Amino acid sequence: MPRPAVNVAVRAARSAGNIILRYMNRIDGLNVVEKQRMDFASEVDRLAEAEIVKELKRAYPTHAFLAEESGTIGKGPLVWVIDPLDGTHNYLRGIPHFSVSIALLDKGEPVYAVVFDPLRDELFTASKGDGAYLNDRRIRVTKRDNLGGAMIATGFPYRQRSHLDAQLDMTRALLGQAEDIRRSGSAALDLAYVAAGRYDGFFEIGLKPWDMAAGALLVREAGGRYCDFAGREGIPESGNIVAGNLNVAQAMVDAIGANATPRLLMA
Repeated sequence: MPRPAVNVAVRAARSAGNIILRYMNRIDGLNVVEKQRMDFASEVDRLAEAEIVKELKRAYPTHAFLAEESGTIGKGPLVWVIDPLDGTHNYLRGIPHFSVSIALLDKGEPVYAVVFDPLRDELFTASKGDGAYLNDRRIRVTKRDNLGGAMIATGFPYRQRSHLDAQLDMTRALLGQAEDIRRSGSAALDLAYVAAGRYDGFFEIGLKPWDMAAGALLVREAGGRYCDFAGREGIPESGNIVAGNLNVAQAMVDAIGANATPRLLMA
């Protein structure tokens, strides 16, 4: 059975999803701001985030929040990490691939996670020690032994274009062994797809906590592993993450480590 905190996060994610879908046919009229170069947010991001925070605060008034649009709210060991619309660039262009991502961190470690795709009505949930689920069905990472035949997901970091050459080298090294690489535009969904066995692995440079916290727990509870480019376990402070089943994740770390710059291998 889902834990109470997951039920609350699911309710918040669904409420945010309703807002996201409501505005889909009015994208041309949305107020969009460029937070930094090639990093956009719309009024839908802000409305969805406000709805999530409202729902979570109602149930957990003493918890802290780290949200993409509103930043840090409160302090304490229990922190809700929120991306109200992961895949804003897709959404604003009418590309039907985006999600709501919510995680609860306990002293920095994810313990509850929800990733919701409102278009497909796919709800990925996880609780520490209880496994990962897609619409109440247990999910597992793939059983692939190595990168041979693997389908890998990634993202090209618009905030980190200084690492573009290194990322292309890493991509080339992985493509030398894997079947293919996908770039879909929602890190939270990419990680959820790894947990569900749709992708064998995922890597990306420079993610923020709200991009990866929920998805990382999904992968771990589905029997996989997440780490940084040097193989250090846990949510990477660098934002440089690798995820997959145990074998694929290690093979990716080996291939990436041989092509990453020293800066990308830092904690």
